[in-house]
Amino acid sequence: MIKIGVSSCLMYPDVERTVFGPKHLCYLERDMARYLAREEVMPWLIPDLEGKALENFLSEMDGFVFQGGSDLAPQTYGEAPILNGRWKGDAYRDTYELKIMEYAMKHEKPIFGICRGFQLMNVFFGGCLYQDIATQAPEARQHRDAIQYDQVHHEVALVKDKLLSSLYPGKEKAMVNSVHHQAVKSLGKDLDVLAYSLPDQLVEAFCWTGAQEGKVLGVQWHPEFTPNSTTPLLDENVLYKHFLSHCGM
Repeated sequence: MIKIGVSSCLMYPDVERTVFGPKHLCYLERDMARYLAREEVMPWLIPDLEGKALENFLSEMDGFVFQGGSDLAPQTYGEAPILNGRWKGDAYRDTYELKIMEYAMKHEKPIFGICRGFQLMNVFFGGCLYQDIATQAPEARQHRDAIQYDQVHHEVALVKDKLLSSLYPGKEKAMVNSVHHQAVKSLGKDLDVLAYSLPDQLVEAFCWTGAQEGKVLGVQWHPEFTPNSTTPLLDENVLYKHFLSHCGM
């Protein structure tokens, strides 16, 4: 059985919440759980543990997925929040996930970053983000709509002779969903760009060049949301099968 460690989304104490109001919650979004769970593949939600307890848990995993959710905190990549702190992000979750990513890198484990996870990878490797695309890159297209959510789509260009173009032979362009308002501003060190959004040329996928091609991979879109779409999108299973191949499957 392949065990995939999935970083938790976090929810903090809120006494106005009816259930578990004063408690700190770790959770996994349902579409993600269904995407990751396969025959002989079991996703394990990584709890918010400390020290040796966390390390013992991580040591049992064959690979790691970093899921979407809250923004990264600007201070995590050395910036101050814009717009009077409108986009403060989640510094606590940043710290929790960066510890997991550090472990995965140190122990040469496969990594698959999705949306926030993709942005976290960019910051881990020394890059930074647009805190809000509409504010800091106003020429870009709209990448998120709170109502339409995972029904917002746009085209990406797959970089020729790179990993994604080889995984999807014959495709130069493809449609993906778009559920984010932040994006890569400066690219992290040793990250090889695999896809750009069209027409605004924002980075949509990359892999780290210090490992076997695609072993450390990130995408800005949500492959786990693809089955919800009424528009044909890039096959989400190709990406996941490639990740699992690095996990020993």
